[in-house]
Amino acid sequence: MAQAARGRFVLRIEDIDLARTRVEHIDAITTDLAWLGLTWEQPLLRQSSRFEAYREAASCLQAQRLVYPCFATRSQIAAALADEPNPLRDPDGVTMFPAGLREFDAKHADARFARGEAFALRLHMPRALDAANKRLRGVPLTFREITPEGELDTRICRPERWGDCVIVRKDIPASYHLAVVVDDAAQGITHVTRGQDLYAATDIHRLLQVLLGLPEPIYHHHRLISGPDGQKLSKSAGDQGLAELRASGLNAETLKLQNRIICPQGAWLKNINFSV
Repeated sequence: MAQAARGRFVLRIEDIDLARTRVEHIDAITTDLAWLGLTWEQPLLRQSSRFEAYREAASCLQAQRLVYPCFATRSQIAAALADEPNPLRDPDGVTMFPAGLREFDAKHADARFARGEAFALRLHMPRALDAANKRLRGVPLTFREITPEGELDTRICRPERWGDCVIVRKDIPASYHLAVVVDDAAQGITHVTRGQDLYAATDIHRLLQVLLGLPEPIYHHHRLISGPDGQKLSKSAGDQGLAELRASGLNAETLKLQNRIICPQGAWLKNINFSV
């Protein structure tokens, strides 16, 4: 898609979780992609070098009173929802943060700060939606999506289905959601290509872009490669990775032919500064 638009192709290493990041993991990513015939600009941007930028973005949200400190642990959240027979869940299947705990944290924040307890920052979803609505002057929050047929479609966002999601983790000055929107803007990304499993996350990303005054990219969510059972391939399920397939003697061209993904090349692609 980037080549069709005579644009740039950017690869980013999203390694904000320092406890789980390993050099060998990054090497494996670049080796796999190079085997598939992909090349990208150097140097690679690593999110672990961008913590100060994420802190600035979080401070901007704090100044607008759109995030609040959350001290609750997973066990405390589970206990608060123990009497709920069917608790609401976000698109990832995680139980949504109960509003009662939000109010509890607000009442006891000073004491917990004084004790030095670790806290995350959660998006106050009602306030965030209200702020976005004012900035958009009542126009619905949307994102532009390239369909598998190469058409440019406009989709309605529903960030409320995520509830008060975590924007800054307890141990890291960002979450995935905050880091990617800040870095997309910093790198001049005009088009984001990623898997269908991140489609719903675009609701939060567009909301943050509006709240932080960041540019709006165009999105394309490609299908996932699935196994015989129809489920997406996963390391946790014991499915083979590219390194194992490569070691078995599989040819990269054969693999690409077997898993062909439609490349939209509509006329609108012409003369666009296109980065992925």
